[in-house]
Amino acid sequence: MKIYYGLIGAGGFGREVMSLAQLQLYDELYAGGAELFFVVENIKNPMTVNHYPVISLEDFLCLPAPRRFNIAIGNSAVRKRIADICLDNGAVPFSVRAGNVVIMDANRIGDGAILSPFVTITSNVEVGVFFHANLYSYIAHDCVIGDFVTFAPSVKCNGNVVIEDYAYIGTGVTIKEGKKGSPLKIGRGAVIGMGAVVTKSVPPGVTVIGNPARPMES
Repeated sequence: MKIYYGLIGAGGFGREVMSLAQLQLYDELYAGGAELFFVVENIKNPMTVNHYPVISLEDFLCLPAPRRFNIAIGNSAVRKRIADICLDNGAVPFSVRAGNVVIMDANRIGDGAILSPFVTITSNVEVGVFFHANLYSYIAHDCVIGDFVTFAPSVKCNGNVVIEDYAYIGTGVTIKEGKKGSPLKIGRGAVIGMGAVVTKSVPPGVTVIGNPARPMES
């Protein structure tokens, strides 16, 4: 039975992830047991991106089961909306993991993750669904990462940190280690600006920037 894999999103990040997905699925694809597509929500005419076929989300969801999907779109709200559509239509998420990712002991990582090259997850970490960890990011011990969280490249998330759902952590951010029993928390939907150094908890929905990170003035 052929498996149809759809990578939703054909922008810059999607093109990077497609290369990883192709390597990960190489044996299935080479043997003819699978097909791999870019999937875009609204596309009228057939096309290709980097030699991969591009189909609409509607057409992907009309393919016979089994259908597997991942979402290479940085906006967490869009990611959630599309995930719900796919799940409601019987598609099943798959994760994409670069070959040089390091994952140590006693971790739990939710479905639909994208772990880019040189990502490290150490020990006793919990990660929710549809997590993005871009190039050179790491998560240290005893962290809890929520659903639909995005790490841009080179995020340094030290131990005993809680990051709630839909948070966005910008390129080069450093998050100070929390304390056992009193973790540093980044609230639901918070945004941490590029290069920020987070030394204390961030409330839900707040954007912080700088070193040390402070709320951005409106």
